[in-house]
This record gives sequence, C-alpha cells and structure tokens, in this order.
Amino acid sequence: MAEFTYANVRKEMEVYGYDRVVKSHCRMCHGGCGVLVYVKDGKIAKIAGDPDCPISHGTLCSKGMAASQLVYHPDRLIHPLRRIGPKGSGKWERISWDRALDTIAERIQGYKETFGAESIVLGYGTGRENEAVIYRFANLLGSPNVLTAGHFCYGPRIATSIITCGTNPIVDYENHPKCIMVWGNNLVISNPDCYKGEPFSVSLNQGAKLIAVDPRLTRIAARAHIWLRLRPGTDTALALGMLYIIVHEKLYDQQFVEEYVHGWDPFVQRVNEYPPDKVEKITWVPKEKIISAARLFATTKPAAIQWGVAIEQQINCADNNRALMALMGITGNIDVPGGQVLFRPPPIRNVGHFGAHARLSDVQREKRLGGDRFRLAGQFAIINPKCVWDAILKEDPYPVKMLFFISSNPLMTRGNAREVYQALKKVDFMAVADFFLTPTAELADIVLPAATWLEMDYIGDFWKRHGYILPRRKVVQVGECRSDHEMLNDLAHRVGQGEHWWDDFEQALDWILEPMDITWREFKDMDYIRGEVEYQKYRKMGFSTPTRKFELYSTLLERWGYDPLPQYHEPPESPYNTPELYEQYPYILITGARSPGFFHTENRQIPWLRELHPHPTVEIHPDAAKQEGIKDGDWVVIESPRGRVRQRAKLFSGMDPRIVSAQHAWWFPEQKDPGHGWEASNINLLTDNAYTSCDPAMGATHVRTLLCRIYPDTTPGGDA
Repeated sequence: MAEFTYANVRKEMEVYGYDRVVKSHCRMCHGGCGVLVYVKDGKIAKIAGDPDCPISHGTLCSKGMAASQLVYHPDRLIHPLRRIGPKGSGKWERISWDRALDTIAERIQGYKETFGAESIVLGYGTGRENEAVIYRFANLLGSPNVLTAGHFCYGPRIATSIITCGTNPIVDYENHPKCIMVWGNNLVISNPDCYKGEPFSVSLNQGAKLIAVDPRLTRIAARAHIWLRLRPGTDTALALGMLYIIVHEKLYDQQFVEEYVHGWDPFVQRVNEYPPDKVEKITWVPKEKIISAARLFATTKPAAIQWGVAIEQQINCADNNRALMALMGITGNIDVPGGQVLFRPPPIRNVGHFGAHARLSDVQREKRLGGDRFRLAGQFAIINPKCVWDAILKEDPYPVKMLFFISSNPLMTRGNAREVYQALKKVDFMAVADFFLTPTAELADIVLPAATWLEMDYIGDFWKRHGYILPRRKVVQVGECRSDHEMLNDLAHRVGQGEHWWDDFEQALDWILEPMDITWREFKDMDYIRGEVEYQKYRKMGFSTPTRKFELYSTLLERWGYDPLPQYHEPPESPYNTPELYEQYPYILITGARSPGFFHTENRQIPWLRELHPHPTVEIHPDAAKQEGIKDGDWVVIESPRGRVRQRAKLFSGMDPRIVSAQHAWWFPEQKDPGHGWEASNINLLTDNAYTSCDPAMGATHVRTLLCRIYPDTTPGGDA
C-alpha cells in the first residue's frame, strides 16, 4: 500500500513529526530495492529500506539513502534551458516546456523531411527505465537508430541467451545454490541488473561453495573457496578450459545433453582445443586451480553463475556469454531450483511490445547503423556508438544531423572520448534530458530537466527477467522536472504520432497492465506482482530457439555468418598480441571497477557519496609502484597510445603486479567551467573504439583491457 501503518513506522512518525510514508522502489542504480520514503512538510526527510520488499528485504545501499540529496541538490536542473552562445560556452537562458518541445519537434520534422528519419538518433544511458518509450518514439518516427549501452552492457546477455536458450537465465537465490561462481561481477557493491547483493550473501551464509573469477581481490574473491585470478580479457579461454575438464571427465549431465542440447559433437571438438596446459599459459591461472574449479562447479548441485558486465566490454563479449551458458547448461543447472532459472514475467504488455518494434518498416530497419557489420546486435535493435560518430563526422553511410540523449553522458562512458567530443561538437542539433548540466549536456542546444524516480509513477523493473514488477510511486514534485515518459508522450503528439500515444501517461500504464485486467491505480495499491514460477519448462515445450534445444552450436549465428561455436580471441592489445607495444606500455590496464556510491558518471556532486570517493583512483601493486617511483596517494599519469589522464594512486597487493586498475566515468561537477574537467581523469581518453577491436557479432567496444604505462605526475600542481 502507498500509505500504511507498521507499528515502528507509526512511532517514528510521531517522534519526528513525519507527515506520511510512501512505499516505493529505488532507481539510483539498476534498481528494484524497496524503500520507505518519509515525508515532512512536503519534502523528503529520510529514505530507508522496506523489509517487505521480496527483492531486497529491507536492505538499501548508500546511493538509495542519499537519493534526497540528488532530488534537492542546488545545481539540479529544474526548468528547460536553451543555449545562447557557442557550444560549450556555458551560456544558457531559461525557456518554457512548450518552447523547448516545439523547437525539438520542428528540428525532428525538418531533418526527417530533408535527410530521412534515420538522420535522427535517440540515445539513453543505463538505469532510468525509459527504453520502452524511447524505442516507441524512434520506431514510430521511422528512425532505426537508438544509441544505448546495450552493445556492451546487459544487451549482450539478452541477445546471446535468447539465441542459446530463449531468455536470460537468472540465478535462483531464493532456493539457495550450493555452489556459486561469480564471474567478473561484484554484486555486493553494484547490485546489477536483476540482482541484489543481499540474497547472494544469504546463500553464502547458508553454506554455498564460492568460486570467484576476477583479476582483483574483491570482497567476494576474499571469501571464495577458489579464486581464479585470471589475466584480464581471457575469460572465454578460462571457461573453455573448464568445459574441457567437465567434458573429458564426463562430469556433465548426460541426460540433458542427449535430450536437450543441439551441437554436442562439434562443441566437444571446439572444447578439445583448450586443454589445461594451454589455458594456463593464456590466462595465468594455474591449471590445478582450473581443474579444481571445474570439478567443484560440475559436481555441486544446484550450481549457478553470477555474471556481469565486465565480460561484455571486450572483444570476446558474445563468446564469453555463450561459454558461460554452456557451463550452466551441460552441468544440468538450467531452469532448476537453485540454479539458473528462465523466469516468466507477469502477463503484461512487455517492453518489446511497448517499443512498437513492429511499426518500423523493413526499409528503415535496413538503414540501422552498423546493421551489416554487427548482425547479432542489429537483430536486437542495438547499434555500436562509433557508427553514430562516423555518420556525424564522415556522413558515412549517411549523415546524422540530430542527437537526443536522455539520461546519458556518452562523453564520459564511450570508448575514444576524443572522437565522441568531436562528434557532439559537430552535430547540427542536440537535445539532452538529465538531472544536471553534465559534460555532454553542456554541448547541447536544448536541455530538459528530468524527473528522478521519486518524482514519477511507473511500473518498476518492467524490463527485467527476474519475474517481478513493482509499483514506483511519485512522492514529490521538484520545479518543472518531468519524467522521460511524460516528456516523450507530449513530444510524440507534436510530431504526428498522437494516435499511438495517450492523453496522459497514466493511461499508458493502464495499457501495459491491461492483459492482467487491472489498472495502474489498482496496481499502485499492491506491493508487487510476480510471474508464475515453474521449473524445467523445457521438458514440456523445449527451448525458444530454432531447434527447440539448448544451442551450444548456434544456428542463428551460423545463418548470420559467424562462428556458431564459442572461441577465444586474444585482446587487441596484450603482451602476446602486441609485444612491441607491450615494451613501451608494460602494464595491463583494466577499467571500470565499481564504487559503492557512484553509478557510472552519476553522483559525484552528491555530498554523502562524494565523501566516500573524493578522488579518481588507480590501483597499482606495491612492487610496481616501487619500480615506478610511486607512493600511496600520489597523483599519477596513466598513458596509453591514445592519450593520458591523471588519477590518484592506491597501493593494492590484491592483483598481479603486471596489472593496474583505474576508475571510469570521472568528471568534476564542482569545477564550474562548462567542461567540468571532463578531460582530466576520464579513462575513456585512453580507450579505443576501432571496429577491428569490437566484438564481431555484438559490436561491444573493447574498453576493459588495454596496455598502459604509469608514472608520477610531475607537472606544476600535479600533487594537488
């Protein structure tokens, strides 16, 4: 219920004078955690975890607790702005919503008429649950180009799992796996996608065996029974090496393989190419540990793999995912209690239906940027960012004239940030909707004030695969801020799409819920709805693949011209692939280790969260630091063949001395110049986005593993 009376909550209200308490669900990151929002004098006074939430059970991270500091931040955008000087000048004037949306609509219609709808690219970032409305708007407009993080974040898991077994297999922590293999993921900090750190920790406390695959000694790795400290970028080789052991020692589920697997014989031939001795040389993991981990995972039932974005942001993206699904499948852990379950959502109109993908004509679909190059991504309406930058800078294969970014800061999050900057500077017209004037927003022509999750009604976790939907209830209104959903609903009417939208977005929520014969107002009074839970559904209906089987050998990848079996590619820059470069840049740089208070580029202006992480940090092994003359806390320069940035050194012995680990997405909101210091510590000035370095099927940019050198910053003020 939106308003309710727990005894302890009632007592708190009396003691502190709260007016009301609203139950909702957080969206400061990937979201879903249940919250109790305490309101006093019309303003949010406190946010706490909701013990009744079936996903988070009352736990809440630092981001959720600090959400009110985001809502009421003095630098928050609270009304639309129009740029009145050159791009990046920092000169703005306040305008009305009508004028802002009219201007955007005029530009959309003009570019569509002159250059075609494909010349307009919409984009969104991670975590705002706006993908359904954005795709709907783009598809009805006729633009096949929606720029997301999906080429190298979560999208690859969805795409590869759909072609392998029909949907994304989710760890069933509710039934406590007996063995958990955490692969390139730090969920106790990141709470990623369909997961929270709390149920994982509970399963460990219930006695689950733990295998951690990570180059760094994380909290999870420190607790593991087996820690596989692999060389960054070699995940697929390690997985294939484990599969070699499972196959040769006949530790696989023979009945599942014989009855439900497609492509077993060619799969075994591929696995035979990765014996333990070879895999040890590739991964730097002792073969004895590889063998022990394979045996533990295969013989402990049920078992599950907790995987994450780290394995997707590399050239082996799709094959990494497919190799891990092979481990889940052949060990008999697919769709079983405590294993990897193919959960069903409630019977609603889902994100794909809402996105109106069928409304995009075949002619326009063929114009999707990068569609011929990255065919797996193209099948799921995902594009590679460089395709957009090339269309702006080179007009190849056609000109892109307009960008509309919603909750996205690509200048900080996409590979080859210098090229991103050039494209954003050159594009004819750009609109941005966000909470603050970010480095990307500073280059826009129109900026719109976006509402936070506390300022909107919506169906939480609408897009996830864990089987739940939850009501997100509006608590407050700040300034003129509007939700992305309301904004696009309004804009759609201005560009001739009105018949496909609604007078009020609450009607859209009713439409989503209509198959369940309930309205938004009725759902708003519920705690959650869960889809029907059933295990081993494949025994009755097979898998939702062309062969109706679990496809180790992908018939769809084969049809699209790719290797139908997972294989390992050496990273584009590595000690073995580019030995001459390694002599000049003698460290393997990994990027993107998660920080508890930040969500990619967000929250660096939030006092509680910035206090946790005041500076950008690069971890370096004490032995390497001594060799380079670096002391703990020094400002240092990290340099690749493409650029250099500065971060603060943290000595860390929990990784190989040949590796350094830098934080990503750093900018400095406190710097009031229009760029907000976007070049100072932005690790994506060092990364590459060349097509040859991307995953060949998914187009994932290889930003996690590259070569670098590191040395003390001796420039004036370098120790500041």
